[in-house]
Parts: sequence; C-alpha cells; structure tokens
Amino acid sequence: MARPQPPPWVHAAVLLCLLGLGGAIEIPMDPSIQNELSQPPTITKQSVKDHIVDPRDNILIECEAKGNPAPSFHWTRNSRFFNVAKDPRVSMRRRSGTLVIDFRSGGRPEEYEGEYQCFARNKFGTALSNRIRLQVSKSPLWPKENLDPVVVQEGAPLTLQCNPPPGLPSPVIFWMSSSMEPITQDKRVSQGHNGDLYFSNVMVQDMQTDYSCNARFHFTHTIQQKNPFTLKVLTNHPYNDSSLRNHPDMYSARGVSERTPSFMYPQGTASSQMVLRGMDLLLECIASGVPTPDIAWYKKGGDLPSDKAKFENFNKALRITSVSEEDSGEYFCLASNKMGSIRHTISVRVKAAPYWLDEPKNLILAPGEDGRLVCRANGNPKPTVQWMVNGEPLQSAPPNPNREVAGDTIIFRDTQISSRAVYQCNTSNEHGYLLANAFVSVLDVPPRMMSPRNQLIRVILYNRTRLDCPFFGSPIPTLRWFKNGQGSNLDGGNYHVYENGSLEIKMIRKEDQGIYTCVATNILGKAENQVRLEVKDPTRIFRMPEDQVVKRGTTVQLECRVKHDPSLKLTVSWLKDDQPLYIGNRMKKEDDSLTIFGVAERDQGSYTCVASTELDQDLAKAYLTVLADQTTPTNRLAALPKGRPDRPRDLELTDLAERSVRLTWIPGDDNNSPITDYVVQFEEDQFQPGVWHDHSKFPGSVNSAVLQLSPYVNYQFRVIAVNEVGSSHPSLPSERYRTSGAPPESNPSDVKGEGTRKNNMEITWTPMNATSAFGPNLRYIVKWRRKETRETWNNATVWGSRYVVGQTPVYVPYEIRVQAENDFGKGPEPDTVIGYSGEDYPRAAPTDVKIRVLNSTAINLQWNRVYSDTVQGQLREYRAYYWRESSLLKSLWVSQKRQQAGFPGDRLRGVVSRLFPYSNYKLEMVVVNGRGDGPRSETKEFTTPEGVPSAPRRFRVRQPNLQTINLEWDHPEHPNGILTGYSLRYLPFNGTKLGKQMVENFSPNQTKFTVQRADPVSRYRFTLSARTQVGSGEAVTEESPAAPNEAYTNNQPDIVTQGWFIGLMCAIALLVLILLIVCFIKRSRGGKYPVREKKDVPLGPEDPKEEDGSFDYSDEDNKPLQGSQTSLDGTIKQQESDDSLVDYGEGGEGQFNEDGSFIGQYTVKKDKEETEGNESSEATSPVNAIYSLA
Repeated sequence: MARPQPPPWVHAAVLLCLLGLGGAIEIPMDPSIQNELSQPPTITKQSVKDHIVDPRDNILIECEAKGNPAPSFHWTRNSRFFNVAKDPRVSMRRRSGTLVIDFRSGGRPEEYEGEYQCFARNKFGTALSNRIRLQVSKSPLWPKENLDPVVVQEGAPLTLQCNPPPGLPSPVIFWMSSSMEPITQDKRVSQGHNGDLYFSNVMVQDMQTDYSCNARFHFTHTIQQKNPFTLKVLTNHPYNDSSLRNHPDMYSARGVSERTPSFMYPQGTASSQMVLRGMDLLLECIASGVPTPDIAWYKKGGDLPSDKAKFENFNKALRITSVSEEDSGEYFCLASNKMGSIRHTISVRVKAAPYWLDEPKNLILAPGEDGRLVCRANGNPKPTVQWMVNGEPLQSAPPNPNREVAGDTIIFRDTQISSRAVYQCNTSNEHGYLLANAFVSVLDVPPRMMSPRNQLIRVILYNRTRLDCPFFGSPIPTLRWFKNGQGSNLDGGNYHVYENGSLEIKMIRKEDQGIYTCVATNILGKAENQVRLEVKDPTRIFRMPEDQVVKRGTTVQLECRVKHDPSLKLTVSWLKDDQPLYIGNRMKKEDDSLTIFGVAERDQGSYTCVASTELDQDLAKAYLTVLADQTTPTNRLAALPKGRPDRPRDLELTDLAERSVRLTWIPGDDNNSPITDYVVQFEEDQFQPGVWHDHSKFPGSVNSAVLQLSPYVNYQFRVIAVNEVGSSHPSLPSERYRTSGAPPESNPSDVKGEGTRKNNMEITWTPMNATSAFGPNLRYIVKWRRKETRETWNNATVWGSRYVVGQTPVYVPYEIRVQAENDFGKGPEPDTVIGYSGEDYPRAAPTDVKIRVLNSTAINLQWNRVYSDTVQGQLREYRAYYWRESSLLKSLWVSQKRQQAGFPGDRLRGVVSRLFPYSNYKLEMVVVNGRGDGPRSETKEFTTPEGVPSAPRRFRVRQPNLQTINLEWDHPEHPNGILTGYSLRYLPFNGTKLGKQMVENFSPNQTKFTVQRADPVSRYRFTLSARTQVGSGEAVTEESPAAPNEAYTNNQPDIVTQGWFIGLMCAIALLVLILLIVCFIKRSRGGKYPVREKKDVPLGPEDPKEEDGSFDYSDEDNKPLQGSQTSLDGTIKQQESDDSLVDYGEGGEGQFNEDGSFIGQYTVKKDKEETEGNESSEATSPVNAIYSLA
C-alpha cells in the first residue's frame, strides 16, 4: 500500500534548496555523487536554429550532451535518419554529437542544406536538440546593365534605386562614386533602410559626381558595385554663379519654386508595420519639399520610450530597441518646412514568437513520490503545446498508468525506477517554436551532507539567524537538530526547523552559543554535520548626532559615539544626503565625531553616521541647516497653468496566464505637468464587491504592465494617473478576468489563544483576504490539545475568525494550530502556537510585608512570594495600594485618595516613592494576574519623617516709588514639616553688572518685607525659600520692574489725566481766545491801516521802504514813541517788556500802551521772507492769522 505523499511543489522547493542550485535540474557537482548517480541525457550545447555557413569552410553542426552513462548520438536530416557512416565527407567528433562535413577532397556545400536534429540517448532516455536549419551563404553578382543619365529639374525630388541581388545573409548597402569616394549625406540627401538613395530636392551641385550602389557580403567579405548613375540637372542659372550659391534664400534666388512637403517613403498618409517581441522596430519617413523638410516623431496617447528610442538618418528613422507589447500603438512622423507640414501615421502591431512562462525543469524523485512537469509559454498568437517522450510523440508512446497529461502539465503519481525518461515540450505558433527537454529521474540515495564540516557562524545578540545544513538524499531525508550533542530535538519555542533543514533561532541569546548538530536520516541510512555558533554584542550608537542650525562660516561638530563587540572590527563612516561623504580639507573625521570648519551653504543637508562591523551596523541621522542671506529672484518666468492629468482610457487585458495578466492602457493628457506614477487598482466581486484596492504602482513612463494575480479571484482593474498636482479620476474598469483556483499557500496570521472566562479559551486569528483564499468556501481547521500531555488533537472547522473552547481548567497551556482550507484542498501545515485558557482571580496575598523608610518621600518594601498554583493565571505584578491617612501638622487637611505602585514579574522587593513628608500612611499588598487583583494583605502603617517645604506661594514684588520695593508672599502649599522661617536672598544688578548679595531671615509668621533701594537705576532679583529643621525647600525667584522711570510711572497717576491739569489748560486757552478777540476789535475801531494802493500820494522810487520792498501798515497820524528807536532797516527795536503779543508772530515788533492800544510800526521784509522762507512760523501766528482775515 502506497504511503500518502505531500504535494509535488513541496519536493520541488525542498530539492531546490537541497541541491544548492537555481533549480532542481542538476545532480550536485560533487564528483563522487556525479560518478555514482544515474542521469538521463541533457543537451548542453547546440548550433543556432538558423545556421548559415561559409561555403569556403568545412561545415560544423554542434551537438553536445551529458548523462550517466555517457549518451550516444545520432542525427536526422529533413526528418529522416541521417547515416553518418555512409558519407565519407561526414564524421562525428569523439564523445560528442557534433557533425563535421569536410570539403577538402571536393564536393558542393549546397548539397548538404536542410533541417538537422540531434538525438542524445542512454538507457534512461533520449534528449533532442532544436531543429537546425543549415543554409550556405550566397553572394550573387550584380546583373550587368547600362543606365541612362537621369534627367531631373532643379528642386525636384529624386530616388535612385539600388535593388541589390538577394544574398544570404542580406548584404550591407552603401553609396559611393565610381572613384570610390563616399557620397556625402545630410537631411537633404540620405540613404533609406531599403538601400535606395533619396534626394528631398535636387540641386545643381549634385551633378558633380556619379552615384554607385555597393553591396558588402558578410561571409565572403566581398563588395559588389552597381553601374553608376549620372545626373543631369535642368536649371535656370548656371552652376558657377557663386553669388547665388551663397545666397541666404538659395532656392528663390535660383528660381526654384518652394513646395510643401510630400512623402517619398512610405507613400500616402498611413501604413502599418508588424514587429516581433524582443526585436528592434525601425520606422522610416523620407519627405521631399523645398526647402528641405524637418522630420519629427510622436506617439499617439503617450511619449516615445526615452530609454529605448533612438533617432537615426538625420531624424528620418526612429529605432525602438527590444520592443514589447507596450510599444504597440500609433506613431506618426511630421514633415514640415516654412510652406507647411504633413504627417504619416504608422500603426505598429507587436506579435510574439513563443516565449517561456514556465519552462519544464528536470524532476528528481524518490520511488513512490509524486511530481509534475509544467510547460507553459506565451506568444501572439497563442502557441500550441505538444508533448514527446524520448523523442517520440506522447500519443504513440507505451501507456503509463502513473502518468497523466493535462494540457501543459504532466502529472506523475507513485513513480518507480521504470518511470525514468526524457520528456520534450514543443510549443509553437506561426512566428517560431521553442523546444525544451526535461528528464524524470528516480533515485535511491542515502543521506549526504553537502556543506563543509564544522562551520563557524557568528551572529549578533537578539538577532534572528538560520543555521543551514544542506543535505542530499532520496527518499528525502528527515532532519533533526541537537545542541551540544545532547538533549531532545530542537524544534518549537525559540527554534524552528524548516523543511530544507535550516534551523532558525528566532532571537539569539547568550546561552544559545554552542555546537549544533544536524542529523539527516532516510530508510537507507543517516549523515550528520556540526555548526559552531558564537554570539556577539550588537553595534549601537549611544550618542547620536543632533539636528543643528548654524551660521555660515562657523564650525560645527556632529557626535557619533559607538559601542560594539570588542572582538569585531569597527568601521565608522559618514553619508551626506544618503551618499558617501568626501572628507575634504574643511572636515575632520574622528572615531566619535565629524567636525566641519567654515560651514558653507553646500554643507547643508542630512548627515548619517554609519557604524558597522562585519556582522551588523547601526545608523544615526541628523540634519544640518546653514543660515544664509535670502535673495529674491529677479527672473520670474510665467509658467503654464498646471492641472491634474486626464484619466487613462482603453484598458486592455492580454497575455492571460494562470497567475498573471498584462494590462495595457492609453495615457490621458498630462495637463502641463508630467505624469509621475500610475496606480493600478483592482476590485473582486466575492468578498468585497465594489471596494477598490491598490494592486501595484508603476512609473509614469510606462503604459503596460504585467500584474501578478492570486488564484480564484474575479479581477477587474482600473488605472489612476498621478502628477505633482494630484491624481486623475479613475479610468473606466477593464473587463473581468477570473483566475483558476488552487489550495491555499498560506495560513491565517496572528493566531492567539486567550481565555475570556476562567473556564474557556478563545482562539482568534486574522482572517485571510480575497487574494489569499485561492478558492471557494474558505474555511479554517482549528486544532488544539493540552501541552505536554500527548493527548490526541481536538479539531473543529470554522468559517469565521474565532473559536471558543469550553470547559477548560484554569490557566493551562494549549498547543494550537489553524490551517486554511478551500474546495481545492488544504493549505500548508500550520505552525504551532501556545495559548492559555482563562484566568481566575489570585487566591493568596503576599505575606510578611516589611516596610523600611528610606527618606521623607520613599520607602522600601519586602514581601514573601505566593505559591504559583495560587496565582491562577499569569503573574503580572505585585501591587501596593497606599494612601495618606493624615499629616503630622494637625491643622493641615490632606487627601486620602488611594494610590498604587506596581512591581512587574516575580519580584520580592520594591520602592514606593513620591510620598509626602511628615505624614501618616497606610499600605496593603495584592497579587495581580490577567483577571485582576487577589485578596489584600494585612494593612501596614508607617510615618514619613519631616522634609523640606515646597516653594512659598504667590510671591509678589511691588515698587510704589523710586525709594522702596514691597515684597509679599503666602505660606507653602506643602510645609512637609514644622516651618522654622523664611530665607530671602537679593542683589541689585544693572545689565551684566551684579551688586553685593544680601540675606534676610524671617520668622515663620512673617509674609511681608520692604526693601530700601540703594539707587533709583538698578533692578533687584529676589529669591525666597521656606525652612524646616531639615533645611531650606524649593525657592521662588522674582525681579523688580524693568526700569526705574517705568516703575515710577506705573505707580504714579498720569498728570495728563488729572483734573487740575485739564482745568489749567482750559483757562489758558480761554484767555488766549479773549486776547485775540480784543485785538480784532481794536483793529476795527482804532483808525485806518492803509496799504500802498490807498495812499493819497504813491511812494516814490526814492522811498527807502519802496526800495527794499517793505510796506507800511502804520497810521499817518501815529508816530513812533519817543521811547522807541528806529533801526537802519526801518523796524522798531523793543526796549522794555518782552512779554507782548508780538511773541506769537514773526517779523514785526511792538507794544501795548497802558490803555491797551496797539502801537508800533510793522514791516515785512521781502528779503527776509525769501531767505527764511519755511523757517518762519507766520502761518501759525494768531496775530498774523487775524490780519490775513482782515
């Protein structure tokens, strides 16, 4: 009876790691294994599919293979057996299948053209080469022909056709003159890809030479020349007119009419072109016109692929290298000159010869195991798949009950030694084919270790590490690990053994250091190896560089102090903006710092300290900001308005595969801001219909991408374009695509087992989403059993994300497994998780609680631990509840609010701090688990000793005048003992100059004090603290007001707001108004004040007043007083009182008589006005203002 086998992908993955190769297709390279193990043939070297040979040399068709035993070879030609022994020219190399065809004794190579295929065979199977098409190179002669001169009008277009003879391979074309000088080419005259020579417009100087097409053949290295063309250009002007040749508008100067562009190649306005995936795409546009047109290239709906696009032949050709499906679409060339422009559209279709998605790989199995070969290819059109075995079609091969063919997959069940063979997969379409060999080998091999013995592994403390033990054997051996040569198998807890034999230690500790032994066992024997593990301390930066803001030209230091394992070599390096930092002359690098002298603006950026050993590294980053002068840009360019991109459109799904699909879209307009990213979203209609999820993100330069898919999801996609402005609206959804189902490849995560009551355990996990379900009816197989009891597993099938196990004992450990399952099968074997049933309240309290007072605010606690069975759960902490019963100060009210202090873990002592001094306290202890508190211990009482008081409250500094400062304060909120008084320290200061400090001590009842100022300028700083017998407590500091004058002003009433000042100002204003009115009345009554035009006799020119420009306002009857003197300039000098109304004016002088009459002579000097001008206050004089009104 066959034993049950794991899925074949498990063996493939295991063998992948066991063989230490890129895939399970090779026997290990150990010579002893190579010589012992049988192996079907494998083709290692062969000629290319299209094999072109030189007819002058012998023909070589390569075919080499390996296998054990060594394979023999034979060939077919044109699908018939090719008997090498019968042809004397043909031989086969020794230990090889390479054919050698010798022509030294004569013969024609063309007789051997055809399709060849090599067969390599040993007793385990037959491998095939590709079908090799042999062709002999040909270089035919150019047919002889007489060419008439080509007559053309100047300015007209012209094409000189080459039409080379067909060669194999195609010859290289170039144009020269009959004298073997190359033809100069430019945007007017150039050679097309087809070999023809194109003139966009013919000029008269083109007659200077003739034109001959030349063909160079690769294999013969010969050049054949066509008879030359001669040109006759009809022109309106002779060629030797040098003035016209250098004319800026040469065409019009020579009488050539200007023309709009037209295409010479290709013809018309549109064409199409097909190219195979992976080949180069060459698009060509050659235009005629006068002047010569310029050519520009564009792609509709997007940009040209800048990384693959190249312009050739003076922009007339566009080459896109290694095309892929996203390069399909419409391209157009634009030909333009000053007369106009035309365009030609080329529709490009990308087809594909078959290419591999999953190439079949060699399959190595043990007897009775299962496996499969997969041959999956893609192409356009979709290729067909044909299976063969040992070179024969599978349909005609002998039936094999252990083999089943399902399209592109062959499934093997219960393989035996007789199942060994070589299978061929041939996938083809109209553009080509692929042929792959994959053998099935069934081996019986005892275990062997594949790695060096006694390796040394060094690892960093607390890291995760793997100890590898690569082994080989068939059947696949089981592997176990042991530490220091003793103990049980290492698996579970901090250890995890993978199927490939690697031992993972999840978190390395010091005690994990030692010698580990791995033992591989199968039914044929066992093998073992040892690995020595050393644990090293981690590298850590304990003093990190800090962000700094510095001025330009200063010196800055960035610290980086490192702690590392002394047995490892430490290297400290620096990065700037994530790039290696060049240490120049202005920088100094030390072991623990980086110093930059004369900081410049270019030094601004992020600096990263990298401390590394050969095992690990640590990073620390800081940002340096350099302050510099801000400059305002003077050149401001108006930018085009930018907007969000338009939505992508025309989504198309191609290359539909089992786990992938290609999505192609046409970009929308970027609205003057380049598209930076495309976000592809998907929606599925089973678990969350209508909800869109991000699938992947692609650069803005692509419009096609291969999306990796999960099984059994009905996908629908949409695309969002992103630029610096924002995101576009989502595109319209694509068509739906459902992937086929498969068993789950993962299990739910975050599996936990916790009790919600004292007699249950709730098992919970994070459910799997739609993309990891892989099939319909996703459910979970929940298994559990008591740990270390070896009882059978209990199980239940659950469709949700929780399961409750009932009737459990209080807080016992369980082993838990949760495995995903759908209609296609079960997921991988799940990991085992340890959970616990529910907790109950602890049953015991700590005993023998002892209290020792440490100081006025802290005590030390000590207790005896409780028995573990009384905890009834996980011991979280021992907890102390304490409260302040009263203060030793009888009049002080205290809060009796309960407080707590926790001591996590299984501890026996702890410290309770932040107590109030000089107080009576009570305390109780409890045990705490996940359910809550246990019973309380007996209440303990203790008293805290006297301490220092808190700071005095509401310390106020007032300055009522310039001589004194008043201080007031309130008693401390927490005296913490019996107050013995207050201490006041104060000193004067003026800027940075400090005076002598003075100290005052006060009784505990005093809360006021007055300081006499030594001077009115200095400020004072006061520091006040309260005292108990223990000492002075926390101090409070205040300062007097900022400046003496400000202090005085702030403490004195503002004179402007006082009533007496306001009354005085009003009285003065009223008196001035009365005086002005009296002056106005007196002027009206007291006689005439004639001006010049009202005098009876005009002033003569001899009048001195006329000469100096003055005019008289005095009455003719009034004369100057005897007590006045007239100055030389005609003014009256004042000899008596200065307290006259004249003080309000300017320019004139006078007095009031005892009866109030106004006397005096007023003159206004014109010269004085001109010289003093704005310095005069005449405009504001009340006297002058009245005169101006009169």
